[in-house]
Amino acid sequence: MSKSRAVAILGSTGSIGGNTLDVIRGNPELRVVAMSANTNAGLLAEQCREFEPRYAVMADPDRAGELRERLRSAGVNTDVLAGAGELARIAALPEVDTVMAAIVGAAGLESTLSAIQAGKKVLLANKESLVMAGDLCMRTARSEGALLIPVDSEHNAVFQCLPHCDTALGGEQTRHVEKLVLTCSGGPFLRKPAAQFDSITPEQACSHPKWDMGAKISVDSATLMNKGLEVIEACYLFDMESERVEVLVHPQSIVHSMVHFEDGSVLAQLGTPDMRIPISCALAWPERMPSGADAIDLAAGEPLEFMQPDLERFPCLGLGLDAARQRGLRPAVVNAANEVAVHAFLGGKLPFSGIAGLIESVSARIPCGEADSLAIILKVDGLARTYAKELIHKQI
Repeated sequence: MSKSRAVAILGSTGSIGGNTLDVIRGNPELRVVAMSANTNAGLLAEQCREFEPRYAVMADPDRAGELRERLRSAGVNTDVLAGAGELARIAALPEVDTVMAAIVGAAGLESTLSAIQAGKKVLLANKESLVMAGDLCMRTARSEGALLIPVDSEHNAVFQCLPHCDTALGGEQTRHVEKLVLTCSGGPFLRKPAAQFDSITPEQACSHPKWDMGAKISVDSATLMNKGLEVIEACYLFDMESERVEVLVHPQSIVHSMVHFEDGSVLAQLGTPDMRIPISCALAWPERMPSGADAIDLAAGEPLEFMQPDLERFPCLGLGLDAARQRGLRPAVVNAANEVAVHAFLGGKLPFSGIAGLIESVSARIPCGEADSLAIILKVDGLARTYAKELIHKQI
């Protein structure tokens, strides 16, 4: 990489944040200016000792004191900040040129939008920002000259297969595209009989066959809701109608996505299932740099398979696809209900097979219009969460 980059990592203690720091370790031209965590003050303190950022933010203000004490004891001169407002502030710092938006769920929306409004190079690992507020984020990116680079392996694969401009995606970049194909491993229950879904445990759902991810994303991958959310994200990122974004199950997770062009050509990005590959691509863009991932050996690997997803066995994917078609506020409702449902499943309050039903019930209660402002989006998000929690409480 030809020049140094100053990076803020929103969500540094999560899976994506940890992989980002691993890539940075091997590329000294990348400098960490700010990092954040939700509640894990111990791990954030360790990261601060190693990378010595100027700022560290605890999203949970109650844990900020613990972080300050840990850093003081270690002699680390990092300013400790607290709360969502400070997350938004470090995302827009003048000295930061690259922001890794890796906070999981709706909690990452405001800080991601702050980075976009500041015209940063935004590495988008927080898919919920586009799921909830896709029109707002993309419109802001174009007006402020922000560069959005997707970090999800599927969207990053599409990104690598397209010609590029210097700001937001879409438009001219997809002018000759016939369709996008997002691949999906199928998760840990691809071949498990649907009759056994009631007995699935959180431990089983979090045991992904190919990827090492956090609990929430692992459950989303097990239900295939993750792929539904990714279709919504792809529609906004690449300015595509939902009918031109397809999903194929690909258990080997080697082909991460494909782009079909109008002349019959199909471009695909291949690589080992290691998130450091898309992260390094995003950090170095428009150049390349080492990721630390193993090289792919197609001759030594298993044959590559592709198949259509089964929407009857995995209804969450269908709910995501419906939300992609409807747009407006519907994706925000589906996302909010899903976050509550997954949290309840992980806490033993909802069976795995009940996740889709809860999302569908919440969606039926909320008529959705246009996502005209952040205030409206957040209001509907809160309403959907309230309904979801009420329904779960009635079932207990």
